[in-house]
Amino acid sequence: MSEFNLAAYGITVKDVRRNLPPAQLYAESLREEEGSAISDAGALIAYSGEKTGRSPKDKRIVKNPASEKDVWWGPVNIPIDDATFQINLERAKDYLNTRKKLYVVDAFAGWDPENRAKVRVVCSRPYHALFMHTMLIRPTRDELASFGEPAAIIYNAGAFPANRHTTGMTSKTSVELCLESRQMVILGTEYAGEMKKGVFSMMNYFMPKRGILSMHCSATADPKTNASSLLFGLSGTGKTTLSADPKRLLIGDDEHCWSNHGIFNIEGGCYAKAIDLTPESEPEIFQALRFGAVLENVVYEEATHHVDFSDTSITQNTRGAYPIEFIRNAKVPCVAGHPTDVIFLTCDAFGVLPPVSRLTPAQASYHFISGYTAKVAGTEMGVTEPQATFSPCFGGPFLVWHPMKYAELLAEKMQRHNARVWLVNTGWTGGAYGTGKRMKLALTRAIIDGIHSGHLADAPTTPDPVFGFGTVTACPGVPAEVLQPRSTWADASAYDETANKLATLFRDNFKKYEADVRQDVRDAGPTVGVRS
Repeated sequence: MSEFNLAAYGITVKDVRRNLPPAQLYAESLREEEGSAISDAGALIAYSGEKTGRSPKDKRIVKNPASEKDVWWGPVNIPIDDATFQINLERAKDYLNTRKKLYVVDAFAGWDPENRAKVRVVCSRPYHALFMHTMLIRPTRDELASFGEPAAIIYNAGAFPANRHTTGMTSKTSVELCLESRQMVILGTEYAGEMKKGVFSMMNYFMPKRGILSMHCSATADPKTNASSLLFGLSGTGKTTLSADPKRLLIGDDEHCWSNHGIFNIEGGCYAKAIDLTPESEPEIFQALRFGAVLENVVYEEATHHVDFSDTSITQNTRGAYPIEFIRNAKVPCVAGHPTDVIFLTCDAFGVLPPVSRLTPAQASYHFISGYTAKVAGTEMGVTEPQATFSPCFGGPFLVWHPMKYAELLAEKMQRHNARVWLVNTGWTGGAYGTGKRMKLALTRAIIDGIHSGHLADAPTTPDPVFGFGTVTACPGVPAEVLQPRSTWADASAYDETANKLATLFRDNFKKYEADVRQDVRDAGPTVGVRS
């Protein structure tokens, strides 16, 4: 057991346990945390309490003259003053000082030695310590012995609420960042993903200052050439699933940077959705949820501890976190060469986007800034049709700079390294949600294989009359009729109407960015009123 002193941070708890191995964190979680258990496969089962997902409306950044002009202020980055931050920091420390023991995780963010950041996590729950031990890059014994002072520190007092009467607080939850002191404070939520995304937000600020593009994407590499491929996409589009590709090396499933040397993963683990997980559909992820992994908010059988991945009675957002080396074909260290292909994944529940299209540079910028996917109908009362979701750079909640900062970096790097850009629809075919069917995973995998093999680089395309991009018309393993979405609809006029509806949603969303983008990017959007 490694004891550690936090007196320099105003924390006087004597029993501070630093970088405990998973077995000890298992033991402490089972002994001290209500509901903790071990699954029949060996993963630690833990529960995050009331909050089972992120609280984006409660994310705040200190408005400081040193960084004020850099930050994209608004609903993504809500400003607070330094006095409020200090009050909440003191509140977090007061709570942590009431605990009998605390846990410290010291680890790295970023596999590139030149650009990695030292991160320190202070928390009171062993489950949180195991989660961040898993999700950050674990130092060697020598690196830990010489770790020194961190570049960033997270105070996780999530079991203790924010004070609603504190200036700027709108609920008992507050997740706050101070870019100048590189401190993060968590109050009122025990959802572990807040820590992970807090680290990502910090990297999203500091990496672009160095000319490095931080990205919400998964990445794989060719085992022979080390050339990489990036897969951007919002939750539910297949970003994690498609990156678990046995034919390629896994660099990471969620957060990466693109520097002048190539790409590198920010994290040391993966954080996959567990809903409806089966060994047949996602064998790599299924086998990774073993001893050393964390299962969040899942339901299991009391007698056998067998997890029912289809049970969403606690939350739809069941999750599994596991070290990246648990994926058999992971490349460690998680670095690779420059991407040959950049893939934008979208789950189009309207059923009008082609399974795969090739984008021009201007179209790539347009769709990167748009960050489109769609939610299915039926999730809320009164919702009878798909709901379009636009998240700039496919990671809006985690951006710190204006989206154009990231879009310009992406365009510059794609041009310099001649990367091809693709839009891949993992959503519906043959009609919208409720009429058509979800694209089979096997077909999407065949498309991704065709991109990575280079076969689609020279495949025939036809311009989409509404969206303008080049629809690929031939791909090994994919029926030709599936590649042309209009031909899969029973009612062609209904397809035309729906395509124009989605095009209108694209254009309406893009209006907020038009003043800040080049004319060729503005012109790369869809054309409304066109019939196929």
